[in-house]
Amino acid sequence: MASKIVTLDCFLGQSANRPVLLGYAPASLLCSLSFADVLNEDSGRGYQRRFNSQHSLDFRRYIQRPTSTTIPLTFNLRPREDQAWTLVSKSGRNRRLNLATTAGPLLTQVDCQHRLGHLADLALELPFMCFVGLSDREEMEVFNTINSKAKGLSSSLLDFHDAQLATDLAGDRPELLIALFLRNEPSSPWHQQLDIGGERTSGLMRRASLRTLQKAIKLFLCRANLAKDHTAEELCQVTLAYWQAVAATLPREWAQPRKHFLTKGIGVYALMELAADLCNEADRKMLPTARHFCAVLGDFMTQFDWSSSGPLKGLGGESGVTTAVSLIRQSRARAHLRMVANG
Repeated sequence: MASKIVTLDCFLGQSANRPVLLGYAPASLLCSLSFADVLNEDSGRGYQRRFNSQHSLDFRRYIQRPTSTTIPLTFNLRPREDQAWTLVSKSGRNRRLNLATTAGPLLTQVDCQHRLGHLADLALELPFMCFVGLSDREEMEVFNTINSKAKGLSSSLLDFHDAQLATDLAGDRPELLIALFLRNEPSSPWHQQLDIGGERTSGLMRRASLRTLQKAIKLFLCRANLAKDHTAEELCQVTLAYWQAVAATLPREWAQPRKHFLTKGIGVYALMELAADLCNEADRKMLPTARHFCAVLGDFMTQFDWSSSGPLKGLGGESGVTTAVSLIRQSRARAHLRMVANG
């Protein structure tokens, strides 16, 4: 099958220390030649946020106004061995970019997914900037830099990027390492249950975001003060053991996340505070096991109302977490008193 070549006349320059192409083309053409590398949460491939149709439609309405404009759309040409794209020198800095359309979309949408998303039928001319030869990892770094302060961009997605780009995640952000471990470990009740911000698996019941869990784990590590005496692997295992015990103690509540606070933000924070309590009470040299956590939690957890109409209803923010922790501790103390009285 003969390869159909689309050509774009560009101008070669530099964006700081990176070579870039600058040019103009119809929105419909740029849309057909490009793709967004959206994160697949199951495989871990990709890095972009999931597509927001309303966001894109808002831009479509705006860009068709008489006085509308936009900053250049940002793309990247990833390295390839099949020469599906080639750059031909013309006079001076003028270049001709040749794209083989039979190879599929070749321009990666680094920063224009929502601007281009609903413009496939519009001939409006738009400016573009295209990096030349960034690897997947380098492209993610650029995306992260551009969007790290973007309103509406999932903080969990940015955390996921940080994890992919980190050279010493255990030392720099152990709480993120542990949260990702809980998400990826098959024996974890959080396995594939954390919302990162990429494409969701159909039918999957999300319980919390990656950002929520890792912030709660950071609080746990601070309260329990375990990091100085234990390795990152040991911290992963004790956190896993705790959440396994929680899910085993309250199976009905865990299976119905929408009806209970157990896996919502307020519950996650409060339960990680409780985990710190239990670890501080245990032998500092021997981290508690899932069996130990089950024995302790079983004495009082089933007597606490975790439902959406229970005592945690209406709580929010730091003060809400403080109140929730106090209520759970009180429930535990009452259960202990009853055991002593009956003993």
